[in-house]
Amino acid sequence: MSEDLNHAAPAEHPEAEADFDARWETLMVEMQERFGKRPDLNALLLLIGIQELNQGLTTFTKEQKQDLMHIATCRLFSLSGHYEQTHVDEDGWPHYKLLRPVPFANLKEQERMLKWHILEYFALDPGDDL
Repeated sequence: MSEDLNHAAPAEHPEAEADFDARWETLMVEMQERFGKRPDLNALLLLIGIQELNQGLTTFTKEQKQDLMHIATCRLFSLSGHYEQTHVDEDGWPHYKLLRPVPFANLKEQERMLKWHILEYFALDPGDDL
């Protein structure tokens, strides 16, 4: 993948809706085959957070699950230069800082932006450990 695609927001690289939908459906089919059911966005964020934590599957509290989803969101938006990982704490949890605000968008645009980042994440890191 080219360097500027790694840091580009979805709006900067428009993609035909049909192509985007096809890529999303392919990912959903792969996830369903791997996990036995089709995940929603929250489940994908949780999976990405667990992947980024890199401590394997364990039981997480509700607060830890929220933290994992936050880690996932920061990691995803780091692909377009909005966040940067600053450090990993003594418990192995990554921390991020905001570099530039994520553009304001309506709910539909937010969902598409999140999906675009998820697709890019899995294109960069196939998630063999998931």
